[in-house]
Amino acid sequence: MPRDGAARSPERTNVTRVLETLGIAHRVLAYDFDLEDLSALSAAAKIGLDPSIVYKTLALRGERRGVFLCCVPAGAQVDLKKAAKAALEKSVAMLPLAELQAATGYLRGGCSPIGTRRAYDVIVDESARDLGEISISAGKRGRQVLLAPADLMRALGGRGEFADIA
Repeated sequence: MPRDGAARSPERTNVTRVLETLGIAHRVLAYDFDLEDLSALSAAAKIGLDPSIVYKTLALRGERRGVFLCCVPAGAQVDLKKAAKAALEKSVAMLPLAELQAATGYLRGGCSPIGTRRAYDVIVDESARDLGEISISAGKRGRQVLLAPADLMRALGGRGEFADIA
């Protein structure tokens, strides 16, 4: 903690580096996380945000597309049938947790659609489209980044789309 009592700014992550490089306005919020509850609902409560603007990132796999990511509100579940339709797949399944870090570079509770090890396609639930600001993982447990949904799409470099997936 700095001597003047001001809170230390959270360290940079792959997500914040990408956003800074692209000149995308964002805010990082840090919170103490609990390994027993890494849910997006817990993160929303700890940082004092409405859960409807906090989006969790889930990794899925389809036969044709392979691994792709979905972002849905903290209190929602991804609908696998809707996700399959949006991904132009017959069916999709959640990526096994044991494969998450190797595929994305992120740990459970810190997975972000930005700055992944490989550039995956990302489907963001359409509920985010008209929000002024959403919160996603900053790529590390205990860190969230707030940004405009349009800026999230810009950061994804053409790999993102909005669809009804929750």
